[in-house]
Amino acid sequence: MTDEQRTDREIREYRMEELAEEAGITVRTLRFYRERGLIPPPRREGRIAWYDAHHLARLRTIAALLERGHTLSGIADLASAFDSGRDVGEVLGLGEPTEETPVRLTPEDLADYFEGDATAENLTAALDLGYLATDGDEIVHISRRLLDVSSALVKEGVPLSAVLAAGREVRGHAEALASLFVELLRSHAAEGDLERLRPLAKSVVDAELSMAMDRRLRGS
Repeated sequence: MTDEQRTDREIREYRMEELAEEAGITVRTLRFYRERGLIPPPRREGRIAWYDAHHLARLRTIAALLERGHTLSGIADLASAFDSGRDVGEVLGLGEPTEETPVRLTPEDLADYFEGDATAENLTAALDLGYLATDGDEIVHISRRLLDVSSALVKEGVPLSAVLAAGREVRGHAEALASLFVELLRSHAAEGDLERLRPLAKSVVDAELSMAMDRRLRGS
């Protein structure tokens, strides 16, 4: 297969020198990134290593993160966290109903949302909690609302690690509340009415949380 034929393939492939030129780096730098695990291994055909658009995208992400002040060691940790992350289908459940809107992000976007708190430890915790997932080379946050609230809290000075720890606690309470209301509705309503009555359960929880916050704030 000639280089021209490869260019016409659905996903273009590059030799090492071509990829380095496209990414604006030297071949030596590319080799260093590969040795550090910053990019996934190339596809090998005999003695020739072939790279594709996914490798190019990763190199451009590395360049953007370096510009934002991240170290190569930190970027390697982030890459490892995302490469071992849960798949978005596993987290959301393909075909299952959801009221939340997933958000597709690049590592640079996450760095902007959470500033200096987008560490490998925090992102690994977010992956474990199910807030973040992967979809091929993309990162997906499972909820626009949770992303915006988490980012707002971090910008107000709350450490992301504390936000994630609180999220884990809330998850446990939310699961218990969901079990309570699903059992209640299944006991007293037709199966086909569960989705229609779902907002009523959410309103009860919202009202009770609001009143609980009032009591806590008055008592402080």
